Amino acid sequence: MTGRRACRAAGCAGMAGVLAVAAFAAAVPDTATAQANGPVTIARLQYDGGGDWYANPSSLPNLLAEVEARTGIETAEREVAVRPTDPALRDFPFLYMTGHGNVRFTPDERLALRRYLLGGGFLHADDNYGMDESFREEIARIFPDRELVELPDEHPVFHAPYEFPGGLPKIHEHDGAPPQAFGIFHNGRLVVIYTYETDLGDGWEDPDVHDDAPEVREDALRMGVNIFIFAMTQAVP
Repeated sequence: MTGRRACRAAGCAGMAGVLAVAAFAAAVPDTATAQANGPVTIARLQYDGGGDWYANPSSLPNLLAEVEARTGIETAEREVAVRPTDPALRDFPFLYMTGHGNVRFTPDERLALRRYLLGGGFLHADDNYGMDESFREEIARIFPDRELVELPDEHPVFHAPYEFPGGLPKIHEHDGAPPQAFGIFHNGRLVVIYTYETDLGDGWEDPDVHDDAPEVREDALRMGVNIFIFAMTQAVP
């Protein structure tokens, strides 16, 4: 297994975990052709409304580095910021958004995001504490014909390559409520995952930013790898 870093003992769940990660990684390169056969990266969604879409600046570079270290998939060193109507959006199969404040899209942006997601794209929305109300309003405008549904603990995103038998891990306290993962589906494909009351992005940041315990940060990174691998390997109808 190659990459910018060798797979650390804390980062791999034994030989079974290594084999599981390798099996999932083998399916990713075809998706990467959308990025001109270069290193795979993540698109960060830039939005209006006052929310800090740019929050947690070290989170996505760290997650990308861990994906490469743990799977051998070549990844870029940084994410790429895109707006919903940017024509380049279609080149990135994985879109991520976060923030603490309001999220607002124009009608054209909502239409562009809907077309992107129904056309094969994937969105991970990660509440950084404060965007919940406005995100739910906006996603309902983008998908008035679909609802956010809570993902059960049995959903595959919680079980490969790393096992989370209790579902989404709790990373930061926020309101102290249990973590929840919600999804929107299209023809059986998960097109949006919304992680709430957990703040995975904080757990991906440099260790000295939030002083998370090593096992908490590891849970965040493993869940991030799970989401990334699941999104990049699920079939597009």
